Amino acid sequence: MTNYSADKIRNIALLGHGGSGKTALAEAMLYCSKAIDRIGRSADGNTALDFDPEEIKRQISLNTSVAACEWKNTKMNLIDTPGDFDFLGETMAGIRVAGSAIVVISAKGGTSVGSEKAIRLLNKRKVPFLFFLNRMDEPNADFEGVVGRMMNRYGRGVIPLSLPIMTGDKMTGIVDVMNKRAFTLDEKTGAQTEIPLPAEFEDRVVELQDKINEVVAESDEELMEKYFAGEPFTEDEFRRGVHAGFADGVLHPIYCGSAYKNWGVEFLLNCLSKDTPPASTKPPQEGETPDGEKLTIVCNENDPLAAFVFKTIADPFVGRISLFRVYAGVMKSNSSVYNAVKEKEERLGGLFYMVGKKQIPTDKVVAGDIGAVAKLVITQTNDTLCDKSRIVTLTKINFPTPCLSMGIVPKARGEEDKIMAGLNKLKDEDPVFTVVNNAETKQMVISGLGEQEISVLRSKLKTKFNVDADLEEPRVPYREAIRKKVKVQGKHKKQSGGHGQYGDVWIEFEPTDSETLVFEENVFGGAVPKNFFPAVEKGLQDAVKKGILGGFPVVNLKATLVDGSYHDVDSSEMAFKIAANLAFKAGMQAANPVLLEPISTVSVHIPEDKQGDIMGDMNKRRGRIMGIDSDETGSVINCEVPTAEMASYATDLKSMTQGRGWYTIEHARYEQAPSDVQAKVIEARKAFLSDDE
Repeated sequence: MTNYSADKIRNIALLGHGGSGKTALAEAMLYCSKAIDRIGRSADGNTALDFDPEEIKRQISLNTSVAACEWKNTKMNLIDTPGDFDFLGETMAGIRVAGSAIVVISAKGGTSVGSEKAIRLLNKRKVPFLFFLNRMDEPNADFEGVVGRMMNRYGRGVIPLSLPIMTGDKMTGIVDVMNKRAFTLDEKTGAQTEIPLPAEFEDRVVELQDKINEVVAESDEELMEKYFAGEPFTEDEFRRGVHAGFADGVLHPIYCGSAYKNWGVEFLLNCLSKDTPPASTKPPQEGETPDGEKLTIVCNENDPLAAFVFKTIADPFVGRISLFRVYAGVMKSNSSVYNAVKEKEERLGGLFYMVGKKQIPTDKVVAGDIGAVAKLVITQTNDTLCDKSRIVTLTKINFPTPCLSMGIVPKARGEEDKIMAGLNKLKDEDPVFTVVNNAETKQMVISGLGEQEISVLRSKLKTKFNVDADLEEPRVPYREAIRKKVKVQGKHKKQSGGHGQYGDVWIEFEPTDSETLVFEENVFGGAVPKNFFPAVEKGLQDAVKKGILGGFPVVNLKATLVDGSYHDVDSSEMAFKIAANLAFKAGMQAANPVLLEPISTVSVHIPEDKQGDIMGDMNKRRGRIMGIDSDETGSVINCEVPTAEMASYATDLKSMTQGRGWYTIEHARYEQAPSDVQAKVIEARKAFLSDDE
């Protein structure tokens, strides 16, 4: 493959709802450009971009993948992203390096949850985008109806630049609105043949061109003056205005066709090569030097190297493959680069371009282009590779925080280490999920964005690391506390011939605000020698790890040693530790012990029309509504909810909002649990502890 300069490179992300046809469109584009010799089908498991075994099995995209192709002296890097937003991190990685995007829409259903979320992400990153109205080959495809709804929803900048020619209810050709041309489409191959513009389209084309003129005039003062003066634009001015309007995000063209039938794909490729912004015009990147100074990185291959690793693939044969975009300079094969995040040098082997899993060797990757390299030792996703003459860290992808947690346990005893090792390796590919071994709850907990993501990880453990695991609800880390002040004795006396054991303490226990144990001593007259004070404190520190209600840690406790006695011969540190433990148990019994449950702060982002449903559901979960704000998606319900009530919320929220809602959650504090909840938790805890024994 030829090495292209940045002004000839287009980095284009494909986004949309799951099943809208993103991968099918990429497949057709690769076929038209002769990057592949046949069009694969997701249902057959033979597409170029869905090559992961899990993707083939599930027949959906799970990873961001890249395919390079050439079209009319232009190189296009197609970045295919998942439609299921359990894999939002993958989509964010694709958008991070894209210069423009195609949002794929079904001509039958129009915009859906996935496309709405994709558009919000693109607007947030200020990535210009166009629409491809797919599935025009299917019965009940409604081009005009869907376009009308899109224009109403997204404004006058959403304008068709291609129109379908229909014979009955079947698409047989395509109209080029910008150039007033028309083409027939071969039903089997999708090849287009120019024909005279049908008379019935002349008025519609003029109407749409007027709308385009109105939008693009706003992007250029000279065009604005001509527009208001009623002067027509020249062809060059018209195209310049379209370029500027698209790049500025005020024009969102709509193209139509069928990815499955390869209809309209050649026309789309022509428009992409001419009208989407090249990599050379992408706004400068912000970077930071080791001293914390801001640095602007422009797309210039003569500058020192600055490249960003946006995706890592765990290949079973060659190891890790790092996908990167070069923002400045040139990445050369068999050279050394500096990892600015890890602060170490990294040796590069051979470089290559990706077409799905196919690797096309290259000696260099220039500014603006996307490439890949295998077997990097220290480099991970979100790292910056640069030249030591200009050390810079590029802005990282702010991956979403996991909100759904599940316990994960091996089916075969003793394979916990294999699960942890496997999941840590899978983090190379998916940096969004987390896994922790919670010593307190005696459970390994995996957290992700949804059930689908966690299910995929569990399946990969089986296929890649031969570890079979089950999922279970995460155990909640409860606490215990006391509600009143008491003074108790703890006395340990044991005689067994020779030296015995003797320790005697009087301790006052009372509630306090500190989560950790507060220990003080207020002993007079040497009733307990000072050298035994540390032993008393150590005995209490050990004791608070397990309360008397359910064996949960005890918090908010202050213990003051006030009195006691000792024996010259039989007293020892061990005896006083045991005495302190006995005093703790007696004090807990007498001081009205209660169970504390964790409370989480939750912010739920939802469409406004779902506000009542979500608030009602929160009330059922014993949540307290703290306030309602608004954001670009609608309403934000801020509330405090017992953590135990949020175990399945990611799935429930998706169901209640048809996938439009999302939320953040973080621990706030502990509160006394209601008596009925306390009884249930203690009963379940006793059953768990007996099973564990």
